[in-house]
Amino acid sequence: MITISLCMIVRNEENVLSRCLDSVKDVVDEIIIVDTGSTDKTKEIAYRYTDKVYDFEWVNDFSIARNFSFSKATKQYQMWLDADDILTKEDRQKVLKLKCELNTDVDIVAFKYNTHFDKYNNPILTSTRGRLFKTERGYLWNDPIHEYIEFSGKIYYANDIFITHKKEANYTDRNIKVYENQIKEGKKLSPRSQYYFARELKDHARYIEAIYYFEQFLEGRLGWVEDNIAACYNLALCYKTLDNDEKVFQSLVKSFEYDSPRAEICCEIGYFYMNKNNYKTASKWFLLATYLEKPNTRGFILNDYWGFIPNVELSVCYDKLGDIEKAILFNEIAYKYKPNSNAVKHNRNYFATLKQKKDK
Repeated sequence: MITISLCMIVRNEENVLSRCLDSVKDVVDEIIIVDTGSTDKTKEIAYRYTDKVYDFEWVNDFSIARNFSFSKATKQYQMWLDADDILTKEDRQKVLKLKCELNTDVDIVAFKYNTHFDKYNNPILTSTRGRLFKTERGYLWNDPIHEYIEFSGKIYYANDIFITHKKEANYTDRNIKVYENQIKEGKKLSPRSQYYFARELKDHARYIEAIYYFEQFLEGRLGWVEDNIAACYNLALCYKTLDNDEKVFQSLVKSFEYDSPRAEICCEIGYFYMNKNNYKTASKWFLLATYLEKPNTRGFILNDYWGFIPNVELSVCYDKLGDIEKAILFNEIAYKYKPNSNAVKHNRNYFATLKQKKDK
């Protein structure tokens, strides 16, 4: 059985830290907590679970803090979590099973990561992240914000194990300030940092600046393919907010340069034509999205686009085109993905009303 050191960096996490540690304490063999300047009861809570609590001066760089936490690990593998992450009961059992069965020639184990949920607690945004790193390999974190470890060695993808992120969206300006300080100090942003800086700007409705950095990122041609596709998608959303239809379409089509079509891209092209009342063309793009195979990727997957969204929008398109039978068919397919959807329920009532009028 392998052993695991849980390595965390925290700051002012008194509201969530116990929830996180309670969910994982029985599956790890060592807990290391690095506090970067809490002013609440975070450290007091941490000491309830471990005596390995360390102070670390915050220097506006997550990688430096995470590398410090990894340096304290004494077990075979290092695992990281954020304080607002948890392991569900089911996933705890899967990790315990993994500990018994994992071949020790594996260097990195990747888990799935559910980060956003709808109101029915269905995951709508999922990615794959390295979670266990063999300690003797000395893996290091890179980049001050949205930090990462470069994959190398033998990788095992535990695609049935999920880390669940339980934090509601809270867009502070912390990350933007770190990036802006880097630029002010004359430090060149890495391609990955350009991409994530652009995303931060978009999330703060600074669309013109976001467009600049997304385009700089894409023009550099040094980005990871998944980030390239996501940059095209987010670039289109920025232009859409600014009512620049030409650039919206160009940005979406550009994504096809990097890999096979993605469902979210096809759906956005569908919306592009819907907004022009061209429901026939829109339906073709939504239909294409239903035929695509979900990619096996470490990038973010926008789950609703791979099933629910294209089918519910096909229902709308065929209703507008006067083909009620197809409209009902696609609405029922959407129902299979999200039985509790208000949109599906509304459509059902709408179609029932239409049938009643037709029968009279």
